[in-house]
Amino acid sequence: MKKSILILIVTMLYSCGNKEEKVYPKRTAMTESVYASVTVQPDSLYQAYAAVAGILDEILVEEGDWVQKGTPLFQITNTAPELNADNARLNLRLARDNYKGSSAVLSALEDEIQSAELTLKNDSINYFRQKKLWEQNIGSKVQFENKKLAYELAVNNLRLLKNRYERTRNELSTQLQQAQNNYKTAKANTADFTITSKIDGKIYALFKEPGEIVTTMEPLASIGSNNVFVIEMLVDEVDIVKLAKGQKVLITLDAYQNEVFEAKVNKIYPRKDERSQTFKVEALFKTPPITLYPGLAGEGNILIAQKDDVLTLPKSYLINENKVRTEDGFVTVKIGLQNLEKVEILEGIDASTQILKPEE
Repeated sequence: MKKSILILIVTMLYSCGNKEEKVYPKRTAMTESVYASVTVQPDSLYQAYAAVAGILDEILVEEGDWVQKGTPLFQITNTAPELNADNARLNLRLARDNYKGSSAVLSALEDEIQSAELTLKNDSINYFRQKKLWEQNIGSKVQFENKKLAYELAVNNLRLLKNRYERTRNELSTQLQQAQNNYKTAKANTADFTITSKIDGKIYALFKEPGEIVTTMEPLASIGSNNVFVIEMLVDEVDIVKLAKGQKVLITLDAYQNEVFEAKVNKIYPRKDERSQTFKVEALFKTPPITLYPGLAGEGNILIAQKDDVLTLPKSYLINENKVRTEDGFVTVKIGLQNLEKVEILEGIDASTQILKPEE
């Protein structure tokens, strides 16, 4: 009796072990999405760099501080730009005095021109008087030619002085403008030693300590929005053509387990990262979590299509992406939407077709 029962149990187990898994396609709602890795970052996040090299003299803020645009962040020391600015100021004053001052070079030329004008006037009178006498055959030819030569020399001298005056004035004007530009540049360079915030935001990180050498190649701080965060997503290049601005995104963050946040695609960056073969996509929270920090990681699913009533089949029953196994053999199907779990069946089978699970 016991032997018969044992044989029956073994037979049942054997038959159950050989029973093939089967399903029927089901009609249900379905959504297709694109997967993306997620990193949360403050909006307008940027790294502050020094415009000049020097020694970091003072840090005027702390990590976590809220700052307004133009708020001083760091003070750098370097005596060379201050000396350059002082020299530029002295050169500007000299150029201005030469052009406009009482001891200006132009004043001396103006005096020479006035003297030349008086000489020309006198020589002109003598010349035309002598010319009139010569026409009346009065006086000698030598006297006439001497008066004429003196007159012509006076005309040429006055012309040369006026040309010299214009040329000198243009040169001094150019020198004054150059001195003004040099002084502005030197003053701007001294102002560059005080680094200020470019936005209204929050100090998220400081990378230097007082006394350290500062270069133009190393960031000093990381600054971004205090209350607006963006979602940076990396999307595989095979999926990027499916995305568009305004698409809905479902976000899960490691810091908020079992919570799903809704967002919307805000920006698609056109440049591909050659190393990771991904594109960067930016989204904005519809209702963000209460507390967010830069660098929070998670996953995102960008919804690209949604249907309410479609014929679906578990993805594990699909063979070579377009075939299924039935009791009558293999059948080619046409699929539509698909996600990680199931696919939409457009043609080839219906809800009454029994599908066998592929053999492993």
